[in-house]
Amino acid sequence: MTPQQKTLAIVEAALDKKAYDLVVLQAEHLSSIADYFVIATGRSDVQVQSICRGIEERMDREAARPLSIEGYNLGYWVVLDYNDVVVHIFYEPIREVYRLETNWTDAQRVALPEPFQSRAREQSVSA
Repeated sequence: MTPQQKTLAIVEAALDKKAYDLVVLQAEHLSSIADYFVIATGRSDVQVQSICRGIEERMDREAARPLSIEGYNLGYWVVLDYNDVVVHIFYEPIREVYRLETNWTDAQRVALPEPFQSRAREQSVSA
């Protein structure tokens, strides 16, 4: 699975669990940590955990296992490391504090293909 395919599978799984304020950053030229960062928000700690589980289940079907998962028990900021794609799932108040996408100003925002872009926009509007 290419990093792009992995990223889109993660995005789809997050959107299926009603994640919103979803941002994908291409960072391969900035960091040796990952090619892509996916950042998403949940409305509660339980939803953050649900988004995480949804991503894990989807990636299991793709035979991709995370190298590590951090923060799941509290559900405020969960990080899933899929080697070339790192996923940050925030509980809304915590995301407002850190706003990771503003730290990586040189990273390019990735425009999501349809239908992901429309779904992400709809879920952000209803938030």
